[in-house]
Amino acid sequence: MRGRLATRLRAVPGVRAASSYRREWLGRDLVAGVVLTTLLVPQGMAYAELAGLPPITGLYTTVLCLLGYAVCGPSRILVLGPDSSLGPMIAATVLPLVAADGDPARAVALASVLALMVAAVMILASVAKLGFIADLISKPTMIGYMNGLALTILIGQLPKLLGFSVDADDLLGEFAGFVQGVLGGDVVPAAAAVGCGGIALILVLQRLLPKVPAVLVMVVLAIAAATAFDLGGRGVGLVGVLPEGFPPFTVPQVRLGDLTLLLGGALGIALVSLADTISNASAFAARTGQEVRGNQEMAGIGVANLAAGLFQGFPVSTSGSRTAVAERAGARSQLTGVVGAALIVLMLVLAPGLFRNLPQPALAAVVITASLSLADVPGAVRLWRQRRTDFLLCCAAFLGVALLGVLPGIAIAVALSVLNVFRQTWWPYHTVLGRVPDLEGFHDVRSYPGASRLPGLVIYRFDAPLLFANAKAFRDEIRRLAETDPRPSWIVVAAEPMTDVDTTAADVLEELDETLNADRVHLVFAELKDPVRRKIERYELTRTIDPAHFFPTVEAAVEAFRRQTGAEWGPPGDGG
Repeated sequence: MRGRLATRLRAVPGVRAASSYRREWLGRDLVAGVVLTTLLVPQGMAYAELAGLPPITGLYTTVLCLLGYAVCGPSRILVLGPDSSLGPMIAATVLPLVAADGDPARAVALASVLALMVAAVMILASVAKLGFIADLISKPTMIGYMNGLALTILIGQLPKLLGFSVDADDLLGEFAGFVQGVLGGDVVPAAAAVGCGGIALILVLQRLLPKVPAVLVMVVLAIAAATAFDLGGRGVGLVGVLPEGFPPFTVPQVRLGDLTLLLGGALGIALVSLADTISNASAFAARTGQEVRGNQEMAGIGVANLAAGLFQGFPVSTSGSRTAVAERAGARSQLTGVVGAALIVLMLVLAPGLFRNLPQPALAAVVITASLSLADVPGAVRLWRQRRTDFLLCCAAFLGVALLGVLPGIAIAVALSVLNVFRQTWWPYHTVLGRVPDLEGFHDVRSYPGASRLPGLVIYRFDAPLLFANAKAFRDEIRRLAETDPRPSWIVVAAEPMTDVDTTAADVLEELDETLNADRVHLVFAELKDPVRRKIERYELTRTIDPAHFFPTVEAAVEAFRRQTGAEWGPPGDGG
C-alpha cells in the first residue's frame, strides 16, 4: 500500500522535481523569485483590470496559479499568471452577465467559475490526451488573431490612459467614444502625462536596458509622482489601499443559467491558453534540454486554474515575458514561482497600502505595452510576401476579432484554420509529369515545360488523399486528360501522395474506370501505399480496375507501357 502511494506521489511533477532538486540551485531560484515578483505585482493588477475585475484579484490569481503549477506543472521554469491575451476574453465572457450596476462581487464570482470551467476542460482534455488540439489554430490565423487582440486592447485602454472612460460594446464604438472624449475636452492632463510618460519609459528601458525591470521602474516613479504632486487631487484615478490579507477558500456561487453562457468563453480561453503554453513550453524547453509533454502541460494549467478559481481568481495562461525574466534572473526550478507567490502574500498581509498611490493610467501603460508585444505586423507582411492565401486568412482572423469581438474572433480563427486544411484537400495541387534530361525520375511539366512525354501515356499526380470532397474534381481532370489530342491509352496516376481513398471516392473510381474502359483508356496506379491498396481491394475495385495495372513505381509502369506498345521517348519538349 505504501509502495503504491509512493509511486503515485512520484508521478506528481512537483514531487518529482523536489526529489531531484539540486542544492546549488537554491540561491539562483531565490534571487529569480524576488526579481520576478517585481513584474508579477503590477502586471497582475493591470491584467485584472483588463479583464474588468478589481486589481486585487490579479494578485490572488497570481499567487494560486503559481503554487498550483509548481505542484502539477511539468516545466521547470515556465511562469503562469494573468495574461494580456486572456483579459479581453474574460471581460467579453463575464461583463455581459454582470448586473447593470456592475456589481464587482458578481463579476469576481463569474470569473472564478470561468476559471473552474477552464480547469475542468483542461484536465479532461489531458486525461483524453487531446494535446494536439492546440494545433487547431494555424500560424497565419494566430498572427491575425493576436494583431486584432492587440488593437482591441490598445483602443480599449486609451481612454483610461488619458484619464476618462468610454461606455461602448465594440471596437468601433470604443474608438468613436475615445475620439469624442478627446475632442470634447475629457482628457485629464495629469493622467495623460503619467500614462504616456509610462509607455515611453517602458519602451525606452526595454530597448536600451533590457535587463532592467522596466515595468517596476515605471510603477515606482508613477507612485512617487502621485505622492509628490498630489495627482489624486488633480483628477487622476488611483488604485487605493488593497484589501488586507488573503481570501479564504471560496466556492463561487452563480446562477445555473450562467453556466451555459460561460461555457463558450471557457472553451475559447482553454484553447488559447493551451496554444500559448505549448508554444512557450517548446521554446524554453529547447533551451534547457527538456521535452514538452503536452498532456501534462494541460493538467498543469488545469490545476493552476482550479487553484485560482477557488480563491477568487480568474483564468490564467503562461507568460513568455515573465518566463524570460525568470530565466534571465537565473531560475532553475518552479521554486522561483513559489518564492514570488510567498512575497506577494507577505505584501498583502504586511503592506496592503504599498500600491495605494499607483495611478490607474500607469496600469493602462503596462497593459498597452503588453499589447504591443502581442502584435506581429512583420509576420503579417512576411505572409503577404510568401503566401497570399495565408495572408488573407490572417486578415480574416484580424477582422473577426476587431469587428465582431474577441470570442467570435477565436471561433473564426479556429474555423478558418480547419477550413484552410479542408480547402487544401478539396482543391489540391495536381499536375502532369514528364522526363527531364539529366534528372532522375519524372517531374512537374509546369516547372519543366520542356519535359518529354511518351506518346499515348499520361503520368498524372494528385497531391491529396482521394476523398468525398475532391473525388469529382479528380474524375473531371482524368476525363479531361483522356480527351486530349492525341488521346492516351494509359493514364498512370502517380499515387504516392494519395494517403487514403474513402468509399465515396471508390464509387467515383469505379464509374470512372468503366467510362475510360469503354473509350479504350486504361487507368493505372503507381506507388500506391499498401494500406490504400488494401482498401481498394476491400472495396472490390479490382473488378473494374485490372489488378495488373498496379505498379510499385512510376518507372515500372512506364516500362510496362513501353513493352506493350513499343513507344519511344520523343525529344525534350515533345508532348507526345
